[in-house]
Amino acid sequence: MTPMPTTDVEAFVPAAIQFNDVEDVIAFLDALGASPMIEPGLVELDHALQCAAELKALRPDDEELQVAGLVHDIAHGRCHIRDHDRVGAEALRPIFGDRVANLVALHVEAKRYLVVADDGYRARLSPVSIKTMELQGGAMNTAEIAAFEAKPNAQDACLLRMADEAAKLAGRDVPGLNAWIDTLRHVASSRS
Repeated sequence: MTPMPTTDVEAFVPAAIQFNDVEDVIAFLDALGASPMIEPGLVELDHALQCAAELKALRPDDEELQVAGLVHDIAHGRCHIRDHDRVGAEALRPIFGDRVANLVALHVEAKRYLVVADDGYRARLSPVSIKTMELQGGAMNTAEIAAFEAKPNAQDACLLRMADEAAKLAGRDVPGLNAWIDTLRHVASSRS
């Protein structure tokens, strides 16, 4: 992976995040074990592993959804928070294919959708998620809701988003990255 040359998020160029193959993604995920999250007591890898575990429990046969959960925040800290969904999706598309990339791209829209569509969802958002949602456009309006609902991966993106919120528990015991390597390689080899 080509590292981002600057920490100035406004100077970020989307092409600065690029993976050559699935092994680059695995190495990058491994390095996230040393990358603290804004959420208290977590590193980025903790969050990724918890999200993937949530999705595996919900959809044990949907490896693409599980991988999307594992990699959905891969662009955190490499661009502005309002763009990390799209930047991450485009960096991952050549490796994991369209469905995984589209799910990653939709996870922020799904948050914006769910705060309107699900009466109890906003109460489940962490304080950090509430703050970032405002930077990402806030709750969807009527036209945005209709456009989101028309997208082929919208419902699965909502599952990913709910798993995202459930994946913020410091000290939670879930399988480590080694448990996901075969799945990552399998999805990469059969990308759609």
